[in-house]
Amino acid sequence: MGNDRYTPTVAYLGPEASFTHVAASTLFGTSGLIPQPTIPDCVEAVVEGRVAYAIVPLENALEGSVPMTIDYLFHGAELFINAEISIPIEQHLMVHKKQIPFITEMESINSHPHALAQCHKYLQYHYRRVPLIQTTSTAAAAKYISENPDVKVAAIGNKLAAEKYGLHIAEENIHDFHFNHTRFVVLSLRKEILETNDHSAKLKTTLMVKLPEDDRSGVLHQVLSVFAWRRLNLSKIESRPLKTGLGNYFFIIDVMESEEHPMMKGAMEELAALNCTARSFGSYFIYDQLPSRHSI
Repeated sequence: MGNDRYTPTVAYLGPEASFTHVAASTLFGTSGLIPQPTIPDCVEAVVEGRVAYAIVPLENALEGSVPMTIDYLFHGAELFINAEISIPIEQHLMVHKKQIPFITEMESINSHPHALAQCHKYLQYHYRRVPLIQTTSTAAAAKYISENPDVKVAAIGNKLAAEKYGLHIAEENIHDFHFNHTRFVVLSLRKEILETNDHSAKLKTTLMVKLPEDDRSGVLHQVLSVFAWRRLNLSKIESRPLKTGLGNYFFIIDVMESEEHPMMKGAMEELAALNCTARSFGSYFIYDQLPSRHSI
């Protein structure tokens, strides 16, 4: 990673050739990557100290946040975000080569739920009555087909998965919208920035904000004003259930600034003065090039 000889261990949502594997390889290279069957397994690998980092999908441009990641990040162990990368998502319909003559006779189409949703219009038009089977990842669907050549099942995934598992791409680019990207985040137990060689990369800080329990009117406006008058740009604000009762929420806020900036420190102090509970998940770069380790 960078010029360091140290090779970190990184858990990712596998198996090999998943979109998360592509993101992990882009950031860390191919050494030290350890596939996990589910997002919770990735997170638990970090929490238990079996790996240094985990990389998991956080948000898709078409389908929104990945609930499993959000739940484990905000309701689970105290983890920090060390980096973010956004990669383009292209979905292809693939089958085992033995099933090429039977492409119109598929008994199910398997993939990750987000991938199935991203191809909704295509599937409605071409495979309206074919069952859609959810898998833990797009690569898991491709791997299943490669290991079961006699079943009439298609998968949706990327070209790397087709190459890795020897599948035939029956139709390319079946996603409904061409601008389709997924945000992936690197998680660890340390508050750490993975630096990039890209000098144009921007810093972002993710906060969790819980409003005061007195539920007074206008409090959300006050929270947003904390950032507005300081000219701190918010790239995202999203409400999520607190899981303590119906109608109880917290807010995820992405701020395009380092938490070490004086204005950010002032914002956190003012949130506390408003009786809000605010927690920072750390500052991190959004980058495209290989990072190097740097603690803040």
